[in-house]
Amino acid sequence: MSQSSPSSPPPGGDDSSGRSRTVHGSRPARPAGSVRRDRHGRGHRGPLAWPPVPVMTSRRDAFDGFVLDAAARLEATCGQAFPRVEFAVEDVPRGPAPWDHLEVALGRLYPAVGSSAARIVVYRRPVETRVTDRRDVAALVADIVTEQVAGLLGVPPEELDPGFGD
Repeated sequence: MSQSSPSSPPPGGDDSSGRSRTVHGSRPARPAGSVRRDRHGRGHRGPLAWPPVPVMTSRRDAFDGFVLDAAARLEATCGQAFPRVEFAVEDVPRGPAPWDHLEVALGRLYPAVGSSAARIVVYRRPVETRVTDRRDVAALVADIVTEQVAGLLGVPPEELDPGFGD
């Protein structure tokens, strides 16, 4: 009869020294919710650009800023006469509205209904395709917002902004 050798400990179990073993190819369990970000002992990763620099601003965020700047400038110009209005930005128009012409709309005015405020929507992609330089986007957005607010008030755009269309 042969003598039986001591059986080897089960994978991942304790060996005779009391230390735990890991099976080749598996990792020890980490606490739930922990994220391993300290690779190669170099410290945790950080953002690519530390301060909020123009590189970190997307075209969409910059466009939203142009719309808000134009609205704030008109509100300062109009004062108390500025209507209750919401401004929105969408990528493209969903389809022609019954009152639109055949060309692609750059912005639309939705009048107030009931207790909801009037809404002015500026379409980002059609505006960006109309200009060749990013600096011209701000000027075109200002003209669109001025035109829509003037339509809401029933006055010519030149009355709200003397530099309209320049």
